[in-house]
Amino acid sequence: MKKYIALLFLLLFNFSFAQELLATVQVNSQQIQGSNQQAFKALEKSLRDFVNNTSWTGKKLQNFEKIKSNFSIVLSSRDGNRYTAQIVVQAVRPVFSSTYESPLLNLQDQKFAFEYVENENLIFNERQFSGKNLIDVISFYVYLILGYDADSFQASGGTQWFSKAQQIAQNSQNRGYDGWGQINDPRSRAILIGEILNPNMSQLRQSMYMYHRAGLDSMFNQDQTQSKKVIFDALMQLRTYENSFQQNYFFNTFINTKYDEIFNLFNSGNNGGIALNDLKQLMIIFAPKYTDTRWNKWR
Repeated sequence: MKKYIALLFLLLFNFSFAQELLATVQVNSQQIQGSNQQAFKALEKSLRDFVNNTSWTGKKLQNFEKIKSNFSIVLSSRDGNRYTAQIVVQAVRPVFSSTYESPLLNLQDQKFAFEYVENENLIFNERQFSGKNLIDVISFYVYLILGYDADSFQASGGTQWFSKAQQIAQNSQNRGYDGWGQINDPRSRAILIGEILNPNMSQLRQSMYMYHRAGLDSMFNQDQTQSKKVIFDALMQLRTYENSFQQNYFFNTFINTKYDEIFNLFNSGNNGGIALNDLKQLMIIFAPKYTDTRWNKWR
């Protein structure tokens, strides 16, 4: 009974969660030969200042309250002030009563072209497209991170931030830059945010909330078997997507971000009465490329 009371208390306990970012930014220019390296350093600093100093939510927080994130940009070509690149966006979430940080988001966007003039001011305006695509892509991912983080602390708590990301995607339509299309590009930013806000994906968002808030956040202050049961149940609820997940960018992003953590959670023994084989079969369906390196190692 004490375990269930503790779990209920955890669910009802309303502590404030981070709504701004503490971000690192790396710009890799190794593929561009003979260019002025100072311009790339300026770009890196401009983006780092832009992400960390812009008031995205209107709230001022201490550094320890902010969401740790990383933006890694690999430049592939340059033509004057126009660049082509790919970007990796990552974010983590602290786990209650521990030093562990759980991966929230880890995705790679290969369609990132933009214009940048050295040392120009980067100012976000949510009402319109910037004209250069740099601010727009970065701001989109900032709000995506904010949404993921909020969803992990409160059921559907990230909707207001996801809606801002969707507005950015709408502002960026038909502006001459790839990665925003709503057709013929299953891994576009517009497709991703549309799937996140689609009511058909509400079960995934609910599972993400239970996985983090009722599962991970209680693992360090009670018997882990109960927490693992919550996580197990949250993952098994995803069976509803068994026949539709292949082309779903949102779902695949979740699996790609979480597969290693899921494996480690249930690979340490002490799984109680969990039907681990059921989860194993589900993960083989969702992430078959890890069958030999992960799922078949579960005992």
